[in-house]
Amino acid sequence: MSMLDKASANAQPFFLGTFASNCSGGMTVTKVPERWVSSWDNNLRLAQLLDEAGIDFMLPIARWIGYGGETNFHGNVLETITWAAGLLALTRNITVFATTHTAANHPVVVAKQLATIDQISRGRIGLNIVAGWNKPEYEALGLTLPDDHLTRYGYAQEWFDIVRALWDRTEAFDWDGTYFKLKNVLGDPRPSARLPILNAAGSEEGRKFAVRNADFLFTPAIDLSRSRDEIAALKQQAIAAGSNVDVLTFAHVVCRPTEKEATDYLEHFARTNADWAAVDNLVRLQFAHAQSFPHDLLALIRDRMAAGHGGFPLTGTPEQVADGITALHEAGFRGSTLSFVDYVEEFPYFRDTVLPILEQRGIRIAPAAMQSAA
Repeated sequence: MSMLDKASANAQPFFLGTFASNCSGGMTVTKVPERWVSSWDNNLRLAQLLDEAGIDFMLPIARWIGYGGETNFHGNVLETITWAAGLLALTRNITVFATTHTAANHPVVVAKQLATIDQISRGRIGLNIVAGWNKPEYEALGLTLPDDHLTRYGYAQEWFDIVRALWDRTEAFDWDGTYFKLKNVLGDPRPSARLPILNAAGSEEGRKFAVRNADFLFTPAIDLSRSRDEIAALKQQAIAAGSNVDVLTFAHVVCRPTEKEATDYLEHFARTNADWAAVDNLVRLQFAHAQSFPHDLLALIRDRMAAGHGGFPLTGTPEQVADGITALHEAGFRGSTLSFVDYVEEFPYFRDTVLPILEQRGIRIAPAAMQSAA
């Protein structure tokens, strides 16, 4: 059962996935030697651990240049479409997203790439659409980042309209649009079913794009009281647009047998040994060209950037981490990604201690129960 199938059937109360394991450092801007190494072997090992544990999805970040600092955070990155294809060929149940920048990837090529992976995965590929925000990466690729969100999302809308047309239409067609002029194009093969679409959006234009096109909107959880209102507004906006969207967020896990062990380790990797030069480069770029984070919470966000790229902190004992996930669920989020300093070393403890608590609370359904229901 794909992630979209689970969402449609309300088969999983709260989705869990991982984020950015294809990137060096993952979501942790730290100098500690055990920080995440984004090798293929590590990613495959993680994917198979997640698959066996019933985790729902893996979400990558598409990066082309790093953030500098001592570690050059996100300097080593596995390309997301080939990464997804490889992981899906070697797993059985998990959904894997490919993150695609519309400006850097032609829609006719992407439509065929994902239709091919749909066959490899038997329907478990998803698409995360990025309209663009990172100006140095545009420059590295010889592109110009439009200053206004209206242009960025206008381009992304036409890009995705072409992808959908290639997946839906059975006859060749021409396309005479604002940004694309295509002759005699045909999508063959086409995906076997509708792919889950994800989009992270903070600006007004971005939110319009997301509620119009995405199944899952991805947004930070900085203040849960603010999140409740934001999610309710997004749901209403989607209904007004004649669509439905679930809201996902991202979180960083430091789970240890005692609260002191967890907080001591957080202090060690995210403060004492943070790569602050890379953090400041990351914050500067996010706030210069994107509206992913609330600008009035800059100080809090900078502190959280080292610990989890601005993600919601899940720090403490298994019970405390479960409490944090429960709070996200109660705020209205449909799911969350998880990240760790070292995903492969730390996930098994989370699996063995936190997942059973979430299952007892009815927030998660165990893999065996899910399979028997299917």
